[in-house]
Amino acid sequence: MYLPFLDVGQPFSSFTWLRDAMHAIVLYLAAFFVTGSGQKGATASVDVGVNTGQYLVGVGIGDVTGPVVETNMMGYASLSQTDTGLHMRQRSRAFIIADPSNPTSPTSRILLISSDICMGDTGVRRAILSALSTDPVFGGLYTASNTALVGTHSHAGVGGYLEDLLPQVSSLGYANQTAQAVVDGTLEAIRKAHASLAPGSVRVGNTTLLGANRNRSPTAYVANPEDERARYQYDQDKTLSVLRLDDTNGHPRGLISFFAVHGTSLYNNNTLVSGDNKGMAAYLYESYIEPKSMPGNTTFVAAFVQSNVGDTSPNTLGAYCEHPGKPYNGEPCEYEHSTCGGRTQDCLGRGPAFRVSDYASNFLIGTAQFEAAREVMESSPSKVIFTSPDTTIETMNTTTLTDVRGVVRSVHVYMDMMNHTFTLPNGTIARTCPAALGYSFAGGTTDGPGAFDFVQGDNSSTPQNPFWEIVKGAVSPYPSQEQIDCHYPKPILLNTGYANTPYQWSPHTVDVQMLRVGNFVVLVIPGELTTMAGRRMRETLRAQLISSGILDDSAYVVIAGPANTYGHYVTTREEYSVQRYEGASTIFGPATLEAYIDRYSALVPYFADNATGTPPSDAAPPEQTSKAISLKTPLIVDRPPLFKAFGDVLVDVNSTPYSAGDTVAVRFIGANPRNNLRLEGSFFTVNQLINDAWMTVRSDSHPSTIYQWDRTNTLLGTSTVDIRWTIEDETPAGTYQITYYGDAKQLIGGIKSFTGTSSPFTVA
Repeated sequence: MYLPFLDVGQPFSSFTWLRDAMHAIVLYLAAFFVTGSGQKGATASVDVGVNTGQYLVGVGIGDVTGPVVETNMMGYASLSQTDTGLHMRQRSRAFIIADPSNPTSPTSRILLISSDICMGDTGVRRAILSALSTDPVFGGLYTASNTALVGTHSHAGVGGYLEDLLPQVSSLGYANQTAQAVVDGTLEAIRKAHASLAPGSVRVGNTTLLGANRNRSPTAYVANPEDERARYQYDQDKTLSVLRLDDTNGHPRGLISFFAVHGTSLYNNNTLVSGDNKGMAAYLYESYIEPKSMPGNTTFVAAFVQSNVGDTSPNTLGAYCEHPGKPYNGEPCEYEHSTCGGRTQDCLGRGPAFRVSDYASNFLIGTAQFEAAREVMESSPSKVIFTSPDTTIETMNTTTLTDVRGVVRSVHVYMDMMNHTFTLPNGTIARTCPAALGYSFAGGTTDGPGAFDFVQGDNSSTPQNPFWEIVKGAVSPYPSQEQIDCHYPKPILLNTGYANTPYQWSPHTVDVQMLRVGNFVVLVIPGELTTMAGRRMRETLRAQLISSGILDDSAYVVIAGPANTYGHYVTTREEYSVQRYEGASTIFGPATLEAYIDRYSALVPYFADNATGTPPSDAAPPEQTSKAISLKTPLIVDRPPLFKAFGDVLVDVNSTPYSAGDTVAVRFIGANPRNNLRLEGSFFTVNQLINDAWMTVRSDSHPSTIYQWDRTNTLLGTSTVDIRWTIEDETPAGTYQITYYGDAKQLIGGIKSFTGTSSPFTVA
């Protein structure tokens, strides 16, 4: 079906939505003991025959939206991309799966968190684990081994939360308010998941999703061996995998989907905070199951987890030159380097609805993932989802859901990547390198081009502009010959592995982690694997799990990342040699993928049903949050204009009736939303008059609404808030109004809350 979109966050139509099961009494008793237990978990042996496909399952959701104004956004590293408001709130979604035969042991449960942030982070994860370890409610059940924090890779989220210095540069240092929001919201999701633990079952299936992703570095992909490429139909993974979590009656409680597509549907000119396409997919599924619940308040939880995302793009129509007046305007970008007129700035990927807006493209890519996951969950047949003049997105469901059976296991170690030496399968000694970024890193991608004169695919030893030889030495230490040789053929732009002032610029140590639920295995990756790198990783680990006798041919292996620590990109050696953006951003050198395969492979024996002990590990990375520097402007006093009050309406609604497709717009005298993030709440509501009472029907988490803040006078401390609601199809006729919830910083007396309300208006 073709969806006509308006300017922003266009609606979805209301959608319409199996199975029975058994043995509950013993499992419910187990659930009772595990949720009420304050014991510290101890390692215990597990009888393989006990778990026949029944588990303890818990799901939860929490609000992690940081400051939606005056904070740089995370992903594009664009200084100009400072947020001005909110499209949709960011959420963390937590899933606990435990073996009921050993419910009080942390070695027999996993906690997988999918968060609408750009990537997992060491400092944030440390804070979450610290809180979990000291809270008696959790009884020591959640540890570094069994807890994974995966970012959906939204490039429209709030920045400044990562612990290393390099990703803090564009956000003017560390943003504690952002980091704390991620920690607090994630802990809320975990509390809900833990409290909701109940017996259930787990099933897995997949579908082929076409038209929802594209390889943005095809020249690097074709550098891989021809015989290897011939094994695959596409230069991009098209499989969307779904783990379905049911209660004992076979009713769905949640889903965990895995699919590779970058969170770059919203471009770097967007300044509204959003979960991008995966946040959209999760919202659509949760509201589809519970249409009467407000976002973030559903009992059904849907996570659309990121996978081997490295060379993917949601801008599925390809990259074109966008510069009116230039002779190359509207032409495809130059193939090898993704340039227009020799420069990267005008080469931009086009989303499936680029003629309308990137918000429309975001909705389409999110809806495609939602529909594909729904097909698997409901085992519905293949069908075309969307057809429009520019794109077709379809799914081909080739498998039915199958039961997941077996024990629950997790394994985790720290891996020092500064100089990890190991032996390749052919007997050659290989090593990783201290972190460094190449020139093509600064060239950016077709999802977000870089500045200056850097281009992708430039691995020459001489940069285009010798000025950068001077600049790079001022920014980071000049690389030694050993470092140059280690990273060859990458020409080093930023030698971040040796940049430690005022604290580490890039990680030295990363998290290596795997989670197992029966025959289902998640490789939790501290970075962005490319398509072929992910295929090699999955296939190697799956083969080892089978050959070692731990799993049989039903073994199902997926990748989740970027998780726990952000170690940037991971390419194959062949792709690395081309030095597109992904190769230049493979910070630990050409042997990075092989080093990960070697380290993950060494952990396979610890997945055995009767495995005991813990694997050797490098030292944990040092804590850096306490050293963090912030140059963020402090909050100033808020004041209303003369003879006005906070919440007063400056531009009111129309007196004439509105119809579907119209946008209702209201402007209020406002205050800085940094004063109160309103986690688990909303900056405004759209209310409908029903039986003489105002009922909330929309909030700042709906894709049809926009919240925007503007500082009108810094000296006087005045500001305005614009709230817009684009009325969806099938919106009931009636009387509505918009209520704004603000918080003002006073000169004396701290933060004071206030409200503002529009005049009632009619939807015909």
